[in-house]
Amino acid sequence: MANKKVLVIPCSGIGKAFGSVGREATYLVVEDLRPTQTDTLCLSRLTMGDEEARRLVAECATITIDGCPKACAQVNVEASGGKPVANLRVVDIYRQNRALKVDSVLELGENGRQLARILADKVTDEVDRILAESEEREDHA
Repeated sequence: MANKKVLVIPCSGIGKAFGSVGREATYLVVEDLRPTQTDTLCLSRLTMGDEEARRLVAECATITIDGCPKACAQVNVEASGGKPVANLRVVDIYRQNRALKVDSVLELGENGRQLARILADKVTDEVDRILAESEEREDHA
């Protein structure tokens, strides 16, 4: 995995509050928390069979973020030849933080942004773990 970024792929979840939380967490990770170690791509590129997107998920370590138990991000990554290294679900993060109810799909509100930050922190933990394991494997090779 030398010189490759970890892909963070959220569900589309358009019109769903937890989908919005997942996307917000993804942007926090790829833009602010781990911008040089991560990247993202639009899930619809995979569902449409985009060859470049399929190549990326096949070659890169991937973390999926799903808003609901249907796990559309995970399912589509796997159907495109990828094997997610970690699968996170917003609903699980919410269950651990029930006081952080999202205001609405269009406006997460302070609670929703806080929920997204908790999720983003979990994603960065996974990114750090993946990169450390990859570096360790390269050192032993």
